[in-house]
Amino acid sequence: MPETVSINTADKTNDNLESLHLTIAEVNKVLLGKSSQVKLAMSCILARGHLLIEDLPGMGKTTLAHTLAKVLGLEFARIQFTSDLLPADILGSAVFNREQSRFDFHPGPVFNQLLLADEINRATPKTQSALLEAMAEQQVTVEGMTRALPEPFFVIATQNPSYQIGTYPLPESQLDRFFMKIELGYPDREVEKNLLAGRDRNVMIAEINNCLSAEQLISLQQAAEQVKVSSLLRDYIVALLNESRESTRCGHGLSPRAGLALQRAARAWALLDDRNYCVPEDVQAVFHSVVEHRLGPTDLHETTPANACQQLLDAVAVPI
Repeated sequence: MPETVSINTADKTNDNLESLHLTIAEVNKVLLGKSSQVKLAMSCILARGHLLIEDLPGMGKTTLAHTLAKVLGLEFARIQFTSDLLPADILGSAVFNREQSRFDFHPGPVFNQLLLADEINRATPKTQSALLEAMAEQQVTVEGMTRALPEPFFVIATQNPSYQIGTYPLPESQLDRFFMKIELGYPDREVEKNLLAGRDRNVMIAEINNCLSAEQLISLQQAAEQVKVSSLLRDYIVALLNESRESTRCGHGLSPRAGLALQRAARAWALLDDRNYCVPEDVQAVFHSVVEHRLGPTDLHETTPANACQQLLDAVAVPI
């Protein structure tokens, strides 16, 4: 492998990378002790993907989404998903204008650059599916008319564990639209002590710096797409996909879409490390977040999704 180099010698790209690292540092000031999850979330955004955060209430899921919106300077809207939420509450609707005798479209909160779908699995499947077209094609169709969504466009959804009361499991088609799924988990003792001694997180979010503009973010997304992936590394990704399809540990194998997502995520991870090429460690770093929610273990009591992912990584030889 070549030595680590800057992704681009151009001053503009280097400035964008510097702003990117400042952005991550600002998020880490608010979300203590979760640098790995913050880096995964940022790699998801660089790869133009949508993020699902699953954890217990009160673990910082919404805080992470709010913080990302603030530091990235994106137009932001939050929807609290409930059992009585309707698709029109997300997409918008046509309202009759009496003065001009016509229907005027009133856009819903989905017409923002970053949409927080808070507790998405508390809404009915019909309402959940309202986001499918938006997430897959960056457009929505309402009243027979298709409207484009802003650029960039991301959905960050939070969900509570499925065993909690009042939840509707996300169908596989909806899960597959999410580029990554991460969990935040409990903080360690020292981090939690600092959290208790610190300031209110909402106040901190209001005061943090906007480090990256939407234009800079789009430029970095384009840079991530140019990160080199060798033929050997593509063979490694294909071998992981094939292992999932042949393994008895998985209910079903990974789709070609999962392979494309894995490559995009590895490129974004490499960019965050200031490299213009991917290595196997990049694939391994993002593998669980990209793959776990796309696997269907045969027996959850014996093989959890996390264990199934690790077994796939262990079963496939790493290219040298």
